[in-house]
Amino acid sequence: MTAPVSRDGVQIIVERAFGPRGDNLVGLSDVTFDGYPAVTLRLQTPDGRDGLVHLSPIHGDPRKAGFTDIEAGTVCTLLCPVSGEPLERVEDIDDAFGAGYYRMYRTPDRNPGAAVLISDVWGHYHSKIVDDFEIISAWADLLDELEGDEE
Repeated sequence: MTAPVSRDGVQIIVERAFGPRGDNLVGLSDVTFDGYPAVTLRLQTPDGRDGLVHLSPIHGDPRKAGFTDIEAGTVCTLLCPVSGEPLERVEDIDDAFGAGYYRMYRTPDRNPGAAVLISDVWGHYHSKIVDDFEIISAWADLLDELEGDEE
């Protein structure tokens, strides 16, 4: 699979992401995507499973590694893999899935105006990159299994 590129040929790479206590989330493992180190989160599923997922840092790229045996549509708890603290829910996503946006900070001082926002529903590829409280990139896509479920 090729990583997404915008209409103007630009790729946005998340090179820095921090958890709720300022812990670094990039490069925690040796997993890379197109040479860029992965963003790592800890996920918990409603059935009690728990593991690390390594996300592509290329905005809009659905590739991931690690704990990925999760059914599409599953609402996951998103945690910092270092501190174990949950990511902060900052916004509801207006659709039929009940998903929310959860914040990873782009600065170690945890400035809320510099963030990466991701969905907590597996296969629900909604994300935003925010700088100075303005959206600089937004991505919305669904796994094929979810497309028929949205009202």
